[in-house]
Amino acid sequence: MKAYYQHESAIVDDGAIIGKDSRVWHFAHVCAGAVIGHGVSLGQNVFVGNKVTIGNKCKIQNNVSVYDNVHLEDEVFCGPSMVFTNVYNPRSGVERKDEYRDTLVKKGVTLGANCTIVCGVTIGEYAFIGAGAVINKDVKPFALMVGVPAKQIGWMSTYGEQLDIPLHGDAQVTCSHTGVLYKLSGEDLSLVL
Repeated sequence: MKAYYQHESAIVDDGAIIGKDSRVWHFAHVCAGAVIGHGVSLGQNVFVGNKVTIGNKCKIQNNVSVYDNVHLEDEVFCGPSMVFTNVYNPRSGVERKDEYRDTLVKKGVTLGANCTIVCGVTIGEYAFIGAGAVINKDVKPFALMVGVPAKQIGWMSTYGEQLDIPLHGDAQVTCSHTGVLYKLSGEDLSLVL
C-alpha cells in the first residue's frame, strides 16, 4: 500500500520516490527519477521530471511543470501555471539536453501565479515572487520581486507579509504576526535568532 494518495488518472512512473502523506492529483505525471518529500501536493496537470527534487510540504498548484535540474527545498509554493525552464537558449532544431542549467528554490519561497523562472538561478529563503514576474537572476532571501524583468520592491516575512523596512540601509523590524525580529544590514535582510 502506498504511503501517499494518487488519483486514478495520475501517472507515477516506477522508480519515483514520493513521501508519506503526499497527494498526486488528476492527470499529473511524475517521472521515474523524481524524488518528492512528505506532505507534498501536486495539483491537476502537474509534470515532474526525472532529475527533480521536491522537499517536504511543498505545494505545486495546477498546470506547473517542474523540469529536469529544478530543485525545490521544503515548503515551496508554486502558484497556478507558473513556469520553470531548464535550457537558457532553446531551439527546436538544436539538441541541448547536455546544457541544462540548475535552478535552486530555497526553503519557504512563494512563486506567484504565472511567474516565470529562467533557468540557472537561485531563489533565496522565503523570497516572494509576484504573479506574472520574470526572474532572470538570483534572488536574495526574503526579497519581494515583481515585474518583467523582476525588480525588488520590498522584503517579506516568513509569515508571507510585507515588512515595513527600507530596501537598503541599517534597520530592524518585528513581524506583527509572529514577533520574529528581522535585521537589515546594507542590502541584506536576516532573521535575528
